[in-house]
Amino acid sequence: MSKSVDFGLWYDFRNPAQWREPFEKFYADRLQQIADAENLGFDSCWLTEHHFCDDGYTPSPLVVAAAIGARTKAMQLGTNLMLLPLHDPVRVAEDAATLSLTTGGRFDLGVGIGYRQQEFDQFGRKLSHRPSLIEEGIEIVRRCWSGDPVNFTGKRFEVGDLCVTPTPEHTPSILLGGMAVPAIERAARVADGFLCTGGLGLDIYMEALQKVEKPASESKVVLGCWAIIAEDPEQEADRIGEHILYQSNEYIRWGAFGPPGETPLFDTPANAIENGLYELWDADMAVEKLNKLMADYPLISDIHFWAQFPGEPLESGNRRMRYIAEKVLPRLR
Repeated sequence: MSKSVDFGLWYDFRNPAQWREPFEKFYADRLQQIADAENLGFDSCWLTEHHFCDDGYTPSPLVVAAAIGARTKAMQLGTNLMLLPLHDPVRVAEDAATLSLTTGGRFDLGVGIGYRQQEFDQFGRKLSHRPSLIEEGIEIVRRCWSGDPVNFTGKRFEVGDLCVTPTPEHTPSILLGGMAVPAIERAARVADGFLCTGGLGLDIYMEALQKVEKPASESKVVLGCWAIIAEDPEQEADRIGEHILYQSNEYIRWGAFGPPGETPLFDTPANAIENGLYELWDADMAVEKLNKLMADYPLISDIHFWAQFPGEPLESGNRRMRYIAEKVLPRLR
């Protein structure tokens, strides 16, 4: 439907104990998978971040993005998302600028406020400070990339009369994610675009843009899609159900969908699929749903899909990837 929309893959690089591979092989295989995906026609690759996870959930997405950048030629890279309140924003700005320069401007910085108490404790931050940490962090990153002295004083950070170099030649977009109304409204107010999870909050974001009088031309939506796309999606869901159940329940345990302990875990894969963010689509349904989504929300600039569910064998993800590349993507362009 639209040449302006990129279609990509989403990775968390989780390697759970019950399906564990040696991590060096695990990373090498997935870097090759991403290089192959570019040749199949995927336009983008998005990486997410968490820390202190038994399954190795990506703690260093910018390092991984640099490795992907070296293996690919045109693929757009981004984070969906980095936990900016845990970081020194000057260091994030430096690393992101370097990544942009080494990939020829193929990087966008997606951030969010985070929610895991353990991460905030270890990095010496308070959960209650998240709104000021993220808003000040975004402002500092922007000033760092400007080439002018930063000169910032806020509640959480102070950066003096210094210039951060080198600055990116193609300034990355700063995208902000969130599912709660205040987070979505913040994205409209302070970011260049909205990282949307599974289509949640799109209307809230559009209304928020109007409230802050930001023209649509100055914003975009990058959408992480949780659809499982296969020739027989129900059979596919049965086949990889345990991996889907693991993904859902880990997010619930961490508090992604409400306070840990108050949000019940899913007891079966079928429950997770029926009541989670997942949808089951074959190619015809994927084309219909995605075309409607892009028509209804012209600000969408990228839609990306989970490449591998935690612990899922590589060839299993490859089959879905090839199906999407052959049966879905050509009909969306």
